[in-house]
Amino acid sequence: MKITFLLKAAHGMGGTIRATLTLANHLADRHDVEIITLQRQRDDPFFAIDERIGVRTLMDLREGVRPGRFEARLGRHNSRLVPRGDRIWSQVTLRGDHQMRRALRRLETDVLITTRPAFNLLAARFAPRDVAVVGQEHLHLDAHRPDLKEHIHRWYPRLDALVTLTEADRRAYTDFLTPSPTRLQVIPNALPAGAKPVSGLDAPLIAAAGRMAKVKHYERLITAFAKVHATHPDWILRLYGSGPELKNLRAVAADHNLGENVAFMGRTSDIHAAFAQASIVALSSSFEGFGMTIIEAFACGVPVVSFDCPQGPGEIITHGRNGLLVPSGDTDALADALCELITDPARRQVMGATAHQTAGRYDLAAIAWQWENLLTDLAGCGN
Repeated sequence: MKITFLLKAAHGMGGTIRATLTLANHLADRHDVEIITLQRQRDDPFFAIDERIGVRTLMDLREGVRPGRFEARLGRHNSRLVPRGDRIWSQVTLRGDHQMRRALRRLETDVLITTRPAFNLLAARFAPRDVAVVGQEHLHLDAHRPDLKEHIHRWYPRLDALVTLTEADRRAYTDFLTPSPTRLQVIPNALPAGAKPVSGLDAPLIAAAGRMAKVKHYERLITAFAKVHATHPDWILRLYGSGPELKNLRAVAADHNLGENVAFMGRTSDIHAAFAQASIVALSSSFEGFGMTIIEAFACGVPVVSFDCPQGPGEIITHGRNGLLVPSGDTDALADALCELITDPARRQVMGATAHQTAGRYDLAAIAWQWENLLTDLAGCGN
């Protein structure tokens, strides 16, 4: 079976890219896998891409690569195919429209898997009818803007299947799209293959990881940690990632006089090594499409303290067993929960062991098996 993935920037970093490449690399053992990337901005991929996978670039944006005159003219105008409500609208332009529409119309594959709303919509409109189209949602329905939802309501019924990361989101799309022939299925993200280092849970260290954007609300985590620091001054908070909020977050840490107790670690390509040094992982987002950070922490045997935000944390964390859930946005509750685990090392150990067991549900082979069953069924072909 030939399987094609459509990504915005396959050589970049980010949760969607990492999850997609993890799956694609595994499927390449048994299938002909291709990746179409809308943009390429770097020579080498941030995450490994199996050498058996063909990568086709639609817009090469690397330094020194110049588009032709026609492409350059198109690049001066905003996209007309990507809805303004999609966060990549300003990054696509008419040049991207032209390249994606042409690539989709000429596509020769059994299954196309698209990885964000704009691509789901374009595939529903322009992919050949003999190609099984599977849209993926890495956010949840209510995270989308109203104008984007209008496009989703119109075009998603033309998808052969829509895969959500959580059961709550599957239910939301069922209600939103009914009646629709689109098959709705939950398949969570998978952990990368291979053994993960396991934390001893004895270091005075809390970790958090993700893009430093407003939705992650690291300022709330830093504020909660300030309360923790008042009674546990030896503990350190490490924040992994980068993004537009970094400068503001440094200022928040300075305002709380946290000094070196809050460390901004930058990007890492080995989050498991980072988490294995921690005793607690914290999550302070206002919403999560899934919560990849949680299962990555679990894989290292680290319990997670998280806001109970939509959608993922409440489906992954069992409160009191492998982590703690607190009311979304309540920084005092977040601080109190962190202190609970700090002051009770034995409880931390028990939760860490349960977390490690929970991570088994997201084993790559098991998740890929769900994908293979879905794709084989949709494509009507054997292995």
